[in-house]
Amino acid sequence: MFKQLPGQKKLLLGLLITSSTAGFAHAEKIVVAHRGASGYLPEHSMEAKSMAYAMDVDYIEQDVVMTKDNFLVVLHDHYLDRVTNVAEVYPDRKRKDGRYYAIDFTLDEIKRLKMTEAFNLKDGEKTAVYARRFPIWKSDFKVHTLEEEIEMIQGLNTSTGKNIGIYPEVKAPWFHRKEGKDISVAVLKVLKKYGYTDKTDLVYFQSFDADELKRVKYELLPKFSMDIRLVQLMAETSWGETMQYVDGKPEAYNYDWMFKPGAMEIIAEYADGVGPWHPMVVAPESQKGKLVFTSLVKEAHQAGMQVHPYTFRLDEGKIPEYAQDFEELLDIFYNKADVDGVFTDFPDRAVDFLDAQKSS
Repeated sequence: MFKQLPGQKKLLLGLLITSSTAGFAHAEKIVVAHRGASGYLPEHSMEAKSMAYAMDVDYIEQDVVMTKDNFLVVLHDHYLDRVTNVAEVYPDRKRKDGRYYAIDFTLDEIKRLKMTEAFNLKDGEKTAVYARRFPIWKSDFKVHTLEEEIEMIQGLNTSTGKNIGIYPEVKAPWFHRKEGKDISVAVLKVLKKYGYTDKTDLVYFQSFDADELKRVKYELLPKFSMDIRLVQLMAETSWGETMQYVDGKPEAYNYDWMFKPGAMEIIAEYADGVGPWHPMVVAPESQKGKLVFTSLVKEAHQAGMQVHPYTFRLDEGKIPEYAQDFEELLDIFYNKADVDGVFTDFPDRAVDFLDAQKSS
């Protein structure tokens, strides 16, 4: 089961619509490979990205953080200790909170690390976050740069004749700013270098930070003569996904306004799409045969935006009880909820689902 939505449940209740009024077939549906084919190979490894490409996805996601020497590396977190052996290689480099931040290391130092499947650390023992995925510490994986990944994807586009897009996320711009680095500028420079400059290019630029997205929209894109598509990621305030510094102290950004009537129209002023957590689309109280949809998708579409919810997984306990299996879950979101795309760790299953639907 999914956790409830504390602090937002009342807001969502005001937006609920029944399954009988849910829309169908809004537009061409897409598949976004979440951190690559991360259900099969370590997340954000080049191997996971190559596998996702071979699965004929529409877009491949890149989470981006900065190094000490201003390189952009592809990692889900702005720290290294969740997917690498940094604690063994550089035991004295952790901060007071016990974490090893990518921004404290040069690219050369990070390249020396081994990367593996995501793990948890408890009582000195490392255990995989997902027990039945690629075994931790097997084979040999490395952290790579955003430019290296773009060059691989564009190279494959050339050699295969396909045209698969990229979906970068600037991670924690508030953190990078506090550390004296402008990650949005750095990412936009790389995108422009590789030809991603307008809305017809196969790129989505995403962030959880609404203020940063507005800055990108109104300040940075005009500065760089760019006009790419922007996506506002949606979170729960309690997650602390975005922080603001008030009188020098960090406070969690309040996302509650995004779930109130009229919010999609406000977001549409600066973004081309939204990326909600999927229980924000199909309410957690949904039951098999009795689905409860929020009005988020309908209102986003009315405002002219795309909706790409996250994250669809096959792992034990990750398929909601209202769906019999993964394919039914996809059917509920693609067809009944009418989302425009999904982020999934198992992109082959979503590609197969859409292909079967087109041929039926």
